[in-house]
Amino acid sequence: MASQMENGQSPWVRFLAHLFVVLVAWTLFIKYLFPVGFALASNEPLGTYIYWDLWPPVAHLWLAWALLAKPWYTRLLAIGMSVVEILIITTLFFWFLADPEWSIWRTNWFVNKVFVLAAFVLVLSTALFRPGSLRG
Repeated sequence: MASQMENGQSPWVRFLAHLFVVLVAWTLFIKYLFPVGFALASNEPLGTYIYWDLWPPVAHLWLAWALLAKPWYTRLLAIGMSVVEILIITTLFFWFLADPEWSIWRTNWFVNKVFVLAAFVLVLSTALFRPGSLRG
């Protein structure tokens, strides 16, 4: 416990950082590797099933890094990114659930977004209710 306090890392914040790394890996698999593999197996063009937006995994990886490295802007990044992501995901859910398409592609997307939304709710809660845990 002393070493955790010496380096300024709480187990909870480390958990959140690692959660985002896992979500990045899962997102890359769901959005890119699985669709490319399916296209290859179906003898279709590689990009047929890919949802082309690489910014979320990059942003989520940046947040994971910030939670571990704790630059001066970590709390601001956590709050800003969480609010934006929660708004984006809830809007996408609203549109999707108005006329859901439960294909393998959209179901994978939906399940992934449920976990990403939960992760951002946890990060936002941490930033608001335990702000000291995000300071270096």
